[in-house]
Amino acid sequence: MGRVILYASSRLAHALKQRVRDNPPYLVGLALLAAISPLRAGDTLPSSPQAIQAELKSFATVATVLYVAAHPDDESNGLLAQLARGRGFRTAYLSATRGDGGQNEIGPEFGEKLGLARTHELLAARRADGGRQYFTRAIDYGYSKDVNEAMRLWEHDKVLGDVVRVYRLFRPDVVIAGMSPVQTPGQHGQHVASAVLAIEAFKLAGDPKAYPEQFADGLAPWQPKRIVGRSGGGRGGRGRGGDVPAAPAAGAVRFESPPTDPGTGEDLGTIASRSRSMHKTQFGPNLGAAGGFGGGAGPSASSFAVIAGDPASGELLDGLDLTFGRFPGGAEIAKLTEAAIAQFNVENPVASVPALLAIRARLAALPTDPVVADKRAQFDRILQACLGLTVETTLPNAEVVPGETLKLRHTATVKTKEPVKLVTVRYPLSKGGEKIDTVLGSDQPFVREAATPLPPRTSISQPYWLREEAAPGFFRVDETKLIGQPENPPAFPVEFVFSVGGQTFVVATEPVQIVAGAPAAQQRRQLAVIPPVSLGFPYEVELFAPSAAKTAVVEVTAARADSNGAVRLSGPAGWKISPASQPFKLAKVGDKARVTFTVTPPAQAARGTLAASAEIGGATYGTGRVVFNYAHLPVQLLQPPARLKVAAFDFAIRGKAVGYLPGAGDSVAENLEQMGYTVKQLTGADLSPEKLRGLDAVVIGVRAFSERRDLEANLPGLFAWVEGGGTVVAQYNRPNNNIRTLAPYALSIAGGAPGLRVTDETAPVTILAPDHPALNVPNKITKADFDGWVQERGAYFPSTWDQEHFKTLLAMSDPGEQQPDSSVLVAQHGKGYYIYTGIGFFRQLPAGVPGAYRLFANLVSLGKE
Repeated sequence: MGRVILYASSRLAHALKQRVRDNPPYLVGLALLAAISPLRAGDTLPSSPQAIQAELKSFATVATVLYVAAHPDDESNGLLAQLARGRGFRTAYLSATRGDGGQNEIGPEFGEKLGLARTHELLAARRADGGRQYFTRAIDYGYSKDVNEAMRLWEHDKVLGDVVRVYRLFRPDVVIAGMSPVQTPGQHGQHVASAVLAIEAFKLAGDPKAYPEQFADGLAPWQPKRIVGRSGGGRGGRGRGGDVPAAPAAGAVRFESPPTDPGTGEDLGTIASRSRSMHKTQFGPNLGAAGGFGGGAGPSASSFAVIAGDPASGELLDGLDLTFGRFPGGAEIAKLTEAAIAQFNVENPVASVPALLAIRARLAALPTDPVVADKRAQFDRILQACLGLTVETTLPNAEVVPGETLKLRHTATVKTKEPVKLVTVRYPLSKGGEKIDTVLGSDQPFVREAATPLPPRTSISQPYWLREEAAPGFFRVDETKLIGQPENPPAFPVEFVFSVGGQTFVVATEPVQIVAGAPAAQQRRQLAVIPPVSLGFPYEVELFAPSAAKTAVVEVTAARADSNGAVRLSGPAGWKISPASQPFKLAKVGDKARVTFTVTPPAQAARGTLAASAEIGGATYGTGRVVFNYAHLPVQLLQPPARLKVAAFDFAIRGKAVGYLPGAGDSVAENLEQMGYTVKQLTGADLSPEKLRGLDAVVIGVRAFSERRDLEANLPGLFAWVEGGGTVVAQYNRPNNNIRTLAPYALSIAGGAPGLRVTDETAPVTILAPDHPALNVPNKITKADFDGWVQERGAYFPSTWDQEHFKTLLAMSDPGEQQPDSSVLVAQHGKGYYIYTGIGFFRQLPAGVPGAYRLFANLVSLGKE
């Protein structure tokens, strides 16, 4: 953890010795508490006397509130800040999904990569507003217009069980459904589903007959007091547009908080804005931490309507005992805590230690449940802050191979001048450790170098929800205790065991690599377990002609020197692969080898995956390596199974050279290469007839008109090239009033987004212009070409267009709707063609959808002999 400035006093020694001598049971209480709820270095320690005092006041209340919605950015950052920081309540956000199916405003990561990025954006947001973060296993499969579709793809009973699990784990007194449970036109079906599930789970979480298998993971039934829906109000809103929940009929209740964080004095609106600003993949790279999402002086208030549970006539938590008095034996803790708060001296926080120890002993005697365990951990952070105690474990390289020796550097620092003994540093994973038995000196960091092996059977690091192959709308997780958690537990936990005046507590941490000069979010890199080699493929998907053999290349990259072994490639039934294996030898870290296999697909059209594995010294490894880096987040490492999508089908292209002007990021340029084109990357400055000479077509990337600043001014040159015989395929853009020109003829995207998209990937497609060359040359497009599509048909179809020049080729609509027939618009401009399409080729092509390739090939080939 980072350096924390804390305060201590020489009075500590006398106070501790007197308290221990007079009350020896405190020793037992501290030891018991250490075993139940060790400190976690990842938890934020109060960094000033005022913050310690505020944390103590927060400890005094056991009030717990859970906010439930569908996606990252659906939470109310203002309300979470009011609950967690303004009132000091245990507060959490349960997001049904990780945002896997959304757009990305700052990079090319989509799908599971985007979901991982948004997971960490939510964690960063919670660090700002003081809440916690939970998830279900539901996958964000893209925009949905139907709650029933969400329930079907999310495998309703399973995701409902996940919500029940989080209720039982976090034990909220009040649940807030952030969305409306009623499907209305234009409302996201996943939003509705999140509210429906929140209500259903409210009725089941306290039933011991519901999901009894969860009890094997240490959970127990829990019935929240009430569930409420938003009915408008104040600075507690989401801070951004979206669904406005319909208020249920029951009486309204209110929630108010002070306008500032009592620990820092900072305005809660500013804190909420900083929390909201973490959602950069949603709102763009320039989303700042000020303005737009709250702010301003004055109290913060929100209003709600009770959906189910106990009625309330005034406050959100009416009728609840918010103190430890609700627990057997807890009344004395409430009384002692009240006294400790009244007597807390911001000039000398360490003077409170004796009183804190008395409370701590009482805590140890309480029956253990998740709330009590959390409060014990929170209390130990308070005590740690008063002692001025910090710990850290570092290592020179955050990436370690199973069986290697970890070179650890343990550091402990205390601010008090009185004895604090570091007893041992232990390693729970390997059941090893370092015996220390050293008294720490004030402001004199104790450092111990250590070496310990990483157990050979340690699993390769991979987010737990991505370890198994997912269903279409649901992640499969074998290790059920992890369900609901935002991320993996530490790969190699470390525990510092201390004794103060004969009393014991534990600070749990994990090894990190310090990366000097990195952005703040990346300066402490967590330990990751990697294989000695990673495997990959040049492309995400390989295209084949039926029965036609083709070479497939596997790339082997060494993470360790002298990595020698053999690569195997396996495929689905009907695909032939030779040879059985290929050897490789890699002498140095970073060396690469490319081994080739001959792959022969079946005689009929087929799709599937090839899997690569490497055998080294009797051990088998089969993972790839994906690293992506956004400055506001930790560096993200994914190590998915090394697999290649393959598709065998008949298709043809015309032309040879294509220019690609990137937009927000996609892999369409690589897909064009797989089709057989030579692709040249373009900038706006290249869009002139002279510089585009020799190209057969230009493809414009997704959202390029919104993302690029060098496009609009150079459009006249591009249009002139089209007039001379060129072909342009412009992919979709979002509605944006700032875009003045999208094509050489009038074309506009305006209106409500749901009405301009087809979210059902199986929606019927009508061919409007069966004789048009774009549907016949070089591939004859039929309805069969629209089978097997993924996630959606397309989005943001133009709402109006020059109907004299643009020809409409296809009609498609979601059930019960009528979208405009503008999914593909083709205009002849001089000797060439300008095509605008909202079809989601950027999703279909990487998925290996044959019909999408055939149609895209026709568009790119239009006008070519």
